[in-house]
Amino acid sequence: MKGLVLSGGKGTRLRPITYTSAKQLVPVANKPVLFRVIETIRDAGVEDIGIVIGSTGPEVRAAVGDGGRWGVRITYIEQDEPLGLAHAVKISRDFLGDDRFVMFLGDNCIQGGIAPLLQQFGTSDFNAQIVLKQVATPEQYGVAVLDERGQIVRLIEKPRQPPSDLALVGIYMFDASIWEAVEAIRPSWRGELEITDAIQWLVEHGRRVFPYIHHGWWIDTGKKDDMLEANRLILEEMPASVEGFVDRDSHLIGKVIVERGAEIINSTIRGPAIIGEQTRIINAYIGPFTSIYHHCVIESAEIEHSIVLEHCTIRDLPHRLEDSLIGRHVEVTRSPRKPKAYRLVLGDHSNVGVL
Repeated sequence: MKGLVLSGGKGTRLRPITYTSAKQLVPVANKPVLFRVIETIRDAGVEDIGIVIGSTGPEVRAAVGDGGRWGVRITYIEQDEPLGLAHAVKISRDFLGDDRFVMFLGDNCIQGGIAPLLQQFGTSDFNAQIVLKQVATPEQYGVAVLDERGQIVRLIEKPRQPPSDLALVGIYMFDASIWEAVEAIRPSWRGELEITDAIQWLVEHGRRVFPYIHHGWWIDTGKKDDMLEANRLILEEMPASVEGFVDRDSHLIGKVIVERGAEIINSTIRGPAIIGEQTRIINAYIGPFTSIYHHCVIESAEIEHSIVLEHCTIRDLPHRLEDSLIGRHVEVTRSPRKPKAYRLVLGDHSNVGVL
């Protein structure tokens, strides 16, 4: 089997972070989401992976490379415009050929991996298998309707009045019959070739399309709150480890990960939390569900339930920072200047809460 990862979206829901970075490269628990997707596919035994890229392609290429670090082979497939998931499949035909393949959205996190699922599909006579998950807001996703036997009978893309709460989570398996489907469908009202329409075509033309209902957690990391939730869930599953330096005046409570070259000085870290490489935590408190990425300085400040990206400085804050996603090379400090005032430089679509 082969793998196909879609990494061409613009990430508008994560702005302003995604003005300067691909959304799939924003880290959760100090690892870019796209890296986690590659590892999930690799761990299922797939070594030949195509990545569909768009306007952020150069950044994705630079970060992922040829896949050697994961023991896989990466092929890049350029998509000039985000014209739908089925369009991404269509332009990947030269790479995929007639092999069975798994398609995975590059900004999704799923608990437990997909190895048993791929093993089942690889040895079956299924034409397609679709991963579904019960969700509270099905109108935000493509949804599937099943009959009394549990078979897929209908798929609808982001319905205003959902007939089901079973969402397509962004993991699909296909054989070569998908090529006839993507050629047969036409663009939706959104101007896109919808993968739900392609799967519906398979169902209506007698192909063997089977659902798999996932019972673990699944997160689409398209928004800030989703990123924080994925960060929380992944941190809870990671084992504690200390590879950096922790001085005798510091306290690590619960599951705490201190990566290589990090320094914890006169500080308290209450896990689950992770401190990245070459980051310094000085006279500070890091609370649960917090990820501090590499080469940061956190001094005389308190942070909880947040993600802080690389090369940030957070210093001398009078109140705790929480429920936050802080981008790269950001400096948050208490200004000594008078008169007292908030002095901010913020990108478009920023959201700031003040005391």
